[in-house]
Order: sequence, then C-alpha cells, then structure tokens
Amino acid sequence: MIRIGFTEIALFAGPFVLYAVFLWATKAGLMDLESWPLSRIAWLSIAALVLVVGSFVYFANFSGSPPGSTYVPAHIENGKFVPGQAN
Repeated sequence: MIRIGFTEIALFAGPFVLYAVFLWATKAGLMDLESWPLSRIAWLSIAALVLVVGSFVYFANFSGSPPGSTYVPAHIENGKFVPGQAN
C-alpha cells in the first residue's frame, strides 16, 4: 500500500518537476517569481490531479486479483515456505 502512496505523490509532483527541468534547461530563471505565475501553477495542479485520478482508476480496475478470487496467505507446507496467492 505504501508503494501506491509513493506512486501517487510522484505522479502529483511530476508536472511541477518537468516544468522546473524545462525552466532550468532554457535558463529562464528557475527561482524567479515571474517563471511561476498563478495561472501556470493552476494548470500544473490540474494536470497533476488528472494524473492522480487516472492512476486511482487504473489501480482500482486493472491491478490486483480478479473479481471473486480468494487469497490464500503465505504459509509453511511440508516444511517449505509457500508464498501467498490468489485463487
């Protein structure tokens, strides 16, 4: 579960990081307030939220076990470790 949390944080930060890399590459003044107007921050926030919501939809619908399956937890069987699996 923590991996999904870190993925969501990275997806939210992604547009801001890409814009910062763009400013750095073009020598436009990364730390200048003129490079970060409120309208640009709003559009970057919208893009970040779209990525996060899209990843929530992906994780909810296309990852994990199929519907109706049961999970058998990891256990010791005949002296050997058997990892957990979905049946």
